[in-house]
Amino acid sequence: MQEQNLTTLAPLPQEQPTDEPDDVLFNTLYGIRTIELNRPRKLNSLNGSMARKIVLRLKEWEKSQLANVIVIKGRGEKAFCAGGDVAALAQLVRDEGEGGKQKGKEYFALEYQLDHLIATYPKPYVAFMDGYTMGGGAGLSVHAPFRIATERTRFAMPETKIGFFPDVGASFFLPRLDGRLGTYLALTSEELTGVNAFYAGVATHYLHSSSLPDLENRLAELTFRDYETMPERCRIVSNTIEEYNTGLPHDQPMKPSGTIRAAIDRCFNSPSLNSVIAALGRELSSSDSEVSSWADKTLQTLEERSPTSIRVALRQMHLGSRWTIREAFEREHFMATKFLSHPDFTEGVTAVLITKQGKATWQPPPKSTDDFIDVEEGTQRLQLFSPVDYASYPYAWIGLPSEREIEKVVRVGYELPTVRKALGIKDGDDRPEGLSRARVVRYFDETKRGKQGVVEKVREVLERKTREVPTDDDVDEENLGGVRKRCIWIG
Repeated sequence: MQEQNLTTLAPLPQEQPTDEPDDVLFNTLYGIRTIELNRPRKLNSLNGSMARKIVLRLKEWEKSQLANVIVIKGRGEKAFCAGGDVAALAQLVRDEGEGGKQKGKEYFALEYQLDHLIATYPKPYVAFMDGYTMGGGAGLSVHAPFRIATERTRFAMPETKIGFFPDVGASFFLPRLDGRLGTYLALTSEELTGVNAFYAGVATHYLHSSSLPDLENRLAELTFRDYETMPERCRIVSNTIEEYNTGLPHDQPMKPSGTIRAAIDRCFNSPSLNSVIAALGRELSSSDSEVSSWADKTLQTLEERSPTSIRVALRQMHLGSRWTIREAFEREHFMATKFLSHPDFTEGVTAVLITKQGKATWQPPPKSTDDFIDVEEGTQRLQLFSPVDYASYPYAWIGLPSEREIEKVVRVGYELPTVRKALGIKDGDDRPEGLSRARVVRYFDETKRGKQGVVEKVREVLERKTREVPTDDDVDEENLGGVRKRCIWIG
């Protein structure tokens, strides 16, 4: 992480007389500070009143030596946070015109400033993603070092359903998921439920919801030495969370996986929507009935989404992989301003969230998405509350290994010092030609210290992305486990 010293920071917000007094509840227990979103009847949807309170508390706790760990959660059993209160914003735009658009612009500025503050927060921040975690709720959680999914988690970025675009830092987060999974989620608004949010990398841990109160009490007991760094503190917190594992649900298969997961990468690899649709069309004739059914359903889904939204989202996903976390929020604020003036936003929100008729009448797609994404010269960039910036998540190691990490181990094998050390190969020992799948699984299981879900994730990736071939190595079975095969990455 680095600080942008020349960046002017935004002034902190002030609570307003019209803010609700109890829409967020704060609590202190020993070293833990909790944020509880308290609008259960609205599925804890985020509004400006809540965002202002959270920002001010986070900045206060940032300076406190007594605040060790931050936990954010939602009131009730249904939702962590089902999104930003876009229904209220759309009503403002509809009723007040330009004045409503300005209020919407100010709301999105505050929301993105809060999300960036969370993404760069200097203390362990733990999000209980228990229940609906969508849109604005994703912004409060996905950039945190600790994200706990439960059997009740329902994660989605549903913005293309309502004539908007995947925001709250989705430009940064989604392209950094494995393969083209993030692009698929961005365009289709597909849900990841329960443990699948964990397998996909949206969450870093999976616990049963009944374990969360005990975990919260245990986190309150943690103490850190003054000289312990943020990574050291994060490792302590991660190990503490792992203590409350009760196992993975064996009745919920990994989804998407296998042939459908491979089809996602094939179909959503292009920056051209026409190419995406053509690729899906080719999958209709697949000999795999599950793939052909998935392709048919996905084509129908894209047909129902805002044509403008899915085109902007597709380009956003391809560009966002090169943006820093700061740039992602700056550009998204510009994009949000553009969408506030586009008819699809009020039309989509009204049809889906207000009248709930479900079927919106969309505008024809634009000839180009440039006006939505390319920041105009002279446009004032969004000021943020933190000077910190980075190009990749600094604590990505807390979650399951990514496909890129697995690919590197498969391709480089015993040439990696970490592989030799984990598998007990000394520098002078003979090295097999390559790693078997079993050895790759063992390597990640050992380096991740037996973390729940690692074996399942690595096996699925290896089955989908590699093939095993015989090797002529004459291997000492006692010392090297009798490796007779090596796996080759086929992508």
